[in-house]
Amino acid sequence: MSLCLAGQDVADPAVLDTVRRPAHAAYRVPDLRAMARAEADSLADIVTRYSADSNALARFFDVPYLAEGDRAFREFYTAWLAALDALNIETLGTHARIDYLLLRNRTLRGLRQLDAERRRFEEMRVLIPFADLILGYHMARQKVDPINPGKAAADVVHLDKQVKELLKWVEGGARQDGRAISKSVARRAARSVESLRETFKAWFRFYSGYDPLFTWWMTDPYKQADASLGRYAELVREKLAGLRKDDRDTILGDPIGREALLEDLAYEFVAYTPEELIAIAEKELAWSDNEMRRAARELGFGEDWKRALEHVKTLHVPPGKQPALILALALEAVEFIEKRNLITVPPLARDNWRMNMMTPERQRVNPFFTGGEVISVSFPTDGMSHEQKMMSMRGNNIHFSRSTVFHELIPGHYLQFFQNERNRPYRRAFSTPFWTEGWAFYWEMLLWDLGFPKSPENRVGMLFWRMHRAARIIFSLNFHLGKMTAGECVDFLVNRVGHERENAAAEVRRSFETNYAPLYQSAYMLGALQFYQLHKEMTGAGKMSGLDFHDAVMRWNSIPVEMVRAALKQERLPRDYSPRWRFYGGPAATQ
Repeated sequence: MSLCLAGQDVADPAVLDTVRRPAHAAYRVPDLRAMARAEADSLADIVTRYSADSNALARFFDVPYLAEGDRAFREFYTAWLAALDALNIETLGTHARIDYLLLRNRTLRGLRQLDAERRRFEEMRVLIPFADLILGYHMARQKVDPINPGKAAADVVHLDKQVKELLKWVEGGARQDGRAISKSVARRAARSVESLRETFKAWFRFYSGYDPLFTWWMTDPYKQADASLGRYAELVREKLAGLRKDDRDTILGDPIGREALLEDLAYEFVAYTPEELIAIAEKELAWSDNEMRRAARELGFGEDWKRALEHVKTLHVPPGKQPALILALALEAVEFIEKRNLITVPPLARDNWRMNMMTPERQRVNPFFTGGEVISVSFPTDGMSHEQKMMSMRGNNIHFSRSTVFHELIPGHYLQFFQNERNRPYRRAFSTPFWTEGWAFYWEMLLWDLGFPKSPENRVGMLFWRMHRAARIIFSLNFHLGKMTAGECVDFLVNRVGHERENAAAEVRRSFETNYAPLYQSAYMLGALQFYQLHKEMTGAGKMSGLDFHDAVMRWNSIPVEMVRAALKQERLPRDYSPRWRFYGGPAATQ
């Protein structure tokens, strides 16, 4: 028995040519009132449903700047916002209200991000006028619409001619309305051309070799257009963005501006302006200066803390011994916190972390360790130049590593991730670096207070990272405010903090040329200061033990620290709650 569609035999090729996928149905939000009533003190099922539906849309609309994707997500966010606004929150407990506020906050941010993405696309549209054609064919392929190979070939020939005209225009200076195109927009456009080229390639491969007519029509036009797109991406990168093909060192980035920073801070529930945060970082940096000078005096270097820092950088293990050092430092940190009963460390977490060595290429953007269940160790390899080897060893010396190891493992990132998988895992939808990075750096501050550094060299190592985190706030926010260039950020880290230049460049490259959010680098110290103040609030006068405080934070997963505070204080937050906690009162160790 043959299958039929509307009474027609689908084995008939003429019938198959008429098949069309139905348009996306209007998004329908589930009954939130029923779901909320079914839950206790959380909105776990609601958040899980939101995340699953959002991820399903993202997998279908899987490349940037799709018009259909923009419409689908606007419909999604608008529907959810209306449903959330209609939900009666008076019956919700403390954690359920926190879930509600965070979900609504995320939904509003989704709409703002769509607007931002549209603006960014329009800024570079003059450089990628062919984007709509490639994206249109991508969506037709995603929907499995029938294709007319002859028409598609003509469209691709037209695309190739269009790109070749653009090549001439860029060679001639590519001015728009009499003005030069900014380097940051040109860099973004060059990356977009590369992304569109990959989308174009995936489209071609879907049909090529499977559809004989497509292959007959398209093979040569595709090759021509693909080559033109490759040349065009290189030319925009070199001519307009100012980056040579072999340039591995120049850093550009894409500043977002003050208003976007304020929006991001509100999303993270941080009730400060960028300028106020820079002032906080400068105070913290000044505190570290004084402590560095004190350590320098103990080491016999007088007031010259940079000489003391240079001395500490020479105290590294020989090649081949870094893994053993990391193991020893990890065990030392766990023993320290367990003896003081500071936080619960499940045996499986204590015993199950792993280690690997970082590649030279990855060290270009991560000059220090990264962590989680696997700590990735940065140290020289035989293929590096002598200068690169020395920078890597000096930057990952014994006393710098002493803080980095427990930051990445226990009680830092590995313990966080271990607990996140086991406690309110639905809240990973709200993950924030102010909780993740702030928590790991908070332990550096707390262990300082508890006497973890046993020598002036230990203190110099810990202070280097403290200065580094303060400097990250200063250079990253000033960059996005348009007050510092990427090159000036590198100089700032070298001259003010004492970084090796290549390591400083890697830090800045990581900040501005990867997928890190604009506030990510600020989140380390700011999140730590939030946790530090909250620890004082909750453990003073016998309110909670340190163990109870730290274990509670682990049970509630990654949420803005102001929301952790609300949970600890069992506050019933109103629907219109906005960030208001002014957590900073001065350098942490003197509060």
